[in-house]
Amino acid sequence: MNRSVSFVIPAMDEEISLPELHSRIIRTCEEESIEPQLIFVDDGSTDTTWSVMRALCSVNSNTEAIRFRRNFGKAAALAAGFSRCRGELVVTMDADLQDDPKEIPRFIEKIDSGFDVVSGWKRVRHDPWHKVLPSRVFNWLVSRLTGVHLHDHNCGFKTYRREIFDEVQLYGERHRFVPVLASSHGWRVGEIEVEHHAREHGRSKYGVSRILKGFLDLITIYLLTSFSSRPLHLIGGFGMFFFGVGGIGITYLSLMWCVTRMVEKLEAIHLHETAIFYYCILALLLGSQFLLAGLLAELFVSRTRSAEQGYSISETSGDGLKEKNHEPE
Repeated sequence: MNRSVSFVIPAMDEEISLPELHSRIIRTCEEESIEPQLIFVDDGSTDTTWSVMRALCSVNSNTEAIRFRRNFGKAAALAAGFSRCRGELVVTMDADLQDDPKEIPRFIEKIDSGFDVVSGWKRVRHDPWHKVLPSRVFNWLVSRLTGVHLHDHNCGFKTYRREIFDEVQLYGERHRFVPVLASSHGWRVGEIEVEHHAREHGRSKYGVSRILKGFLDLITIYLLTSFSSRPLHLIGGFGMFFFGVGGIGITYLSLMWCVTRMVEKLEAIHLHETAIFYYCILALLLGSQFLLAGLLAELFVSRTRSAEQGYSISETSGDGLKEKNHEPE
């Protein structure tokens, strides 16, 4: 294939699996004529993972390793690896041998067919049900809310064009949403089915808390991808709803008050004794607060984004589109 590919592999307490994973990747790259750059990131391991990484670096010149002072999370580990990538493509995979390097040529073929991000899909998973079921619900929600329809957003086995990370920044737990963020910038996202192996060594680093964090992060990503440049459309929408409900209620009560004063047979309405009157006042106050918050958010976004690039260019053509500071050839 004669392609340069960077592999970013976060690891925490994976001392047993790393040598085997390293040898499999190197073997696959040699068979497929791929020029590899392996970047291992030790995310606060407490075993001999770092010593193993250093040993792998000493026996292979294409291998690099980064060590964190403590556990900073997978997103930070990936970001650290991405910052050092030199390859045309970037492959991310887990260090526990559940991802098989033999799938790498298929990822590259999918990229070459016109995609910019290719995510793995573990159709058959060798994980306990209490991890599989929440993951499927989460994947369905992400696809529905973001419009990026992938079967397995959580899969860590992915391939990207390196240029994507000039536009997509990682922090928190956003690593699982890179395809969604890339899609919001116009990059094409696809997926392939991959084989998922059962874990042979160590233990999973993710517990029940990951589910809650994932759903909270989903809300953040939904807001970032849908309303980051137009917050008034979201916040102001709630404001208009409450303002409308309160206004209709107050108008109705006012009309009824006037009617009961004009028609002697009807019992007079005392607004201060009517509970709905206070609910209408509350709705009007909420509506005005939401509208004001939306306007302030819109002003903040317009000021902070005035000097930022709000678009993603695929390519240009013609001498007239050269940079102003570009020197003539």
